[in-house]
Amino acid sequence: MLDHVAMLEGVTPAQREGLVKTGAQRRLTKGDVLISQGAPGTAMSFLVSGQLGVSLGEATADPIAVLGPGETVGELGVITGEAASAFVVALEDSEVLSLGEDEFWELVQSSHPFAVNLIVKLAERLRKNNATVSSNIEKRRLYERAAMFDGLTGIHNRRWLDETLHRLVTRHERDQESLCVALIDIDHFKKFNDTHGHDVGDLVLTTVASTLVKNLRPTDLVARFGGEEFVILFPQTTTQEAKLAGDRVRETVAQTLMKKPDGAALPHVTISMGIAALIHGEKPSDTLKAADLAMYEAKHGGRNQVRVAQR
Repeated sequence: MLDHVAMLEGVTPAQREGLVKTGAQRRLTKGDVLISQGAPGTAMSFLVSGQLGVSLGEATADPIAVLGPGETVGELGVITGEAASAFVVALEDSEVLSLGEDEFWELVQSSHPFAVNLIVKLAERLRKNNATVSSNIEKRRLYERAAMFDGLTGIHNRRWLDETLHRLVTRHERDQESLCVALIDIDHFKKFNDTHGHDVGDLVLTTVASTLVKNLRPTDLVARFGGEEFVILFPQTTTQEAKLAGDRVRETVAQTLMKKPDGAALPHVTISMGIAALIHGEKPSDTLKAADLAMYEAKHGGRNQVRVAQR
């Protein structure tokens, strides 16, 4: 009954027969729990027939792994004496043969092939666990990156801006350095969007975003604030320097030729920008608010221009 168990490869027929005689044979019906999460590890089980599922949190949770005939479970718990980290549940009617601690260690001492197979099995699980950990770390990094970047334009988003601006304000106040914030709005974007469609509107957003990034210094930081609004952070920059940079990107955006996917030319797009310098002791939100007011002054003044907040 144990001929197909890989862990017993090389174990003599007599030792196999001894296992069958000394081991506890158990029949499980679908849903029966073989090992409970948190329970001490006291037995190693060979799956003779059927299927077992490994589940976390609850015995009824979807299995994260499925074990078939010939596989084993519980050996690590016997070796370490630690509580089980998961539930092991019968996914269908199954039959197992379980060895208690005494029988397990007797087999380890009496059968060199079994001891070797055990080491190989544990090494495989360790590699799988390491691979899983590495995969989870990579996934977490991807999720963290996704949480900080705008899905459409590929530049930083509002969440990133809130965190970064707070850090920059703290650093610049500590070092007594200048910091400017620019708030940008695409002129007549709603009308453009309604006239040419949302797909073309998305093209405008991505084009403006890439134009801003390409035409600023590496130290300047760009984020999508929301909708058709963007923010530029100018570290260690005076308002005069920020305005020069702002006018440069404004002119570049106005001169950028955009086309529909079918090649048809689109009307040129312009932006309005408001710039505010950080005042010592004020909240980042207050600096943003001042830049927002300056941006609306640019709008009311005719659009396609840069205004600096007078504070």
